Amino acid sequence: MAEKQDTATIIAMVAEGFFSRLSFGLVSFALPLYAYQMGMNLVEIGFLTSVSLTVSILLKPVLGSLADRFGFKRTLVAAIGVRSLVAFLLVFAVAPWHLYLIRAVHGSSKSMRDPAANALIAESGGKKRVASSFAWYQTAKSMAGSGGKALAGVLLTLTASNFAAVFGVAFLLSILPLVAVLRFVRADRSNARTFPNTDIVNRSQEGAAPDSLLKGDSQPGLLPFVMLGGLINGTAYMLGGLFPILAIEYAGLSEAQTGMIYMASSGIILFSGPLFGWLADNVSHKLVLSLRSAANIASSIIYLVAPTLVGVFIGRAVDDLGKSAYRPAWGALMSRVSDFEPRRRARTMSWMSVGEDIGEILGPIFAGFLWSAFGVAVLLVGRALVAAGVEVYAIWVSRRLQQKEAFPHSQLIAGVDAAQS
Repeated sequence: MAEKQDTATIIAMVAEGFFSRLSFGLVSFALPLYAYQMGMNLVEIGFLTSVSLTVSILLKPVLGSLADRFGFKRTLVAAIGVRSLVAFLLVFAVAPWHLYLIRAVHGSSKSMRDPAANALIAESGGKKRVASSFAWYQTAKSMAGSGGKALAGVLLTLTASNFAAVFGVAFLLSILPLVAVLRFVRADRSNARTFPNTDIVNRSQEGAAPDSLLKGDSQPGLLPFVMLGGLINGTAYMLGGLFPILAIEYAGLSEAQTGMIYMASSGIILFSGPLFGWLADNVSHKLVLSLRSAANIASSIIYLVAPTLVGVFIGRAVDDLGKSAYRPAWGALMSRVSDFEPRRRARTMSWMSVGEDIGEILGPIFAGFLWSAFGVAVLLVGRALVAAGVEVYAIWVSRRLQQKEAFPHSQLIAGVDAAQS
């Protein structure tokens, strides 16, 4: 019975990820155009797009703690409700400050949603299929994101750029995930299940300062994992926003050729994500996680030595394969780390997710500096070198985690004795 509930939860979470990203694929495509139509300049639009992620970074640790306290499902339902409100409010937004405020609200919903969603997938996926669960979840989100942007373009064409209509459709789509979660996601289970007497150990740490999570005693300190997520994501996103410029200005491709490469990348993600999830569950999490850095290195070299249509296509395909490998392996890693303190699972995952978000912000900034100051060749070589360093750091972090997972019985007894005294 419990296994059926977990399976239903994973299916519901995949549906939630699909329809949520489909909804906000529309928003992410239409919002910058709507802001530009309002008269906002490119700098203002750049700040507008970053507001959500900035607010999310600031609030995630706090709201992750609330998810641990009030329950993952309740927190996720609240987050979906707030996010639906965002799409609804955009229908009536008529001034730039409206957009900034709404994006801030979106950031708060993201800071609630991500830790709760990750924690639900980690607990329902179980140790034998947790990476596959994250893989299907991420694949659904990636495909829906592309589909939402395509749908937004069609709707804007059919409605003669009626942005209110597009935001209205996004609102209607955002309600569907709420139905899936309320109906099929199981109620929260007890989190105290990792070690014998873990209830006592966790109670002894409830009064600890928040930064004790980053240092860690009974669990591995989170700071190395926060840094690892930031470094891996930052290296990956160094070429994220710059890829169209790289393809058109550096490789000399046309806009149509670049668009074809984007279309092909969707197919690569669709078929490779679940495969890497299976490999992470049945072969090695560590091996699959390493593919992200290997892909960063290989794609950078390919872009550098083969700036042609075929070369850019292959480089992008390699990059997409690395992204497909990263999400299930990283999800499995978050699950392993949060297993040390199940009562703080969402908070642990929120800190690790913050590292990813910081990398997503800083990576493109660093890449833009290298390109503008030293040229595209230095950018590509630098990205490859950084990725190699990240892989060395990932090996060290993985070994540290393995040592902690071989948790000495004497340390556990000492922690229990300290709690009882």
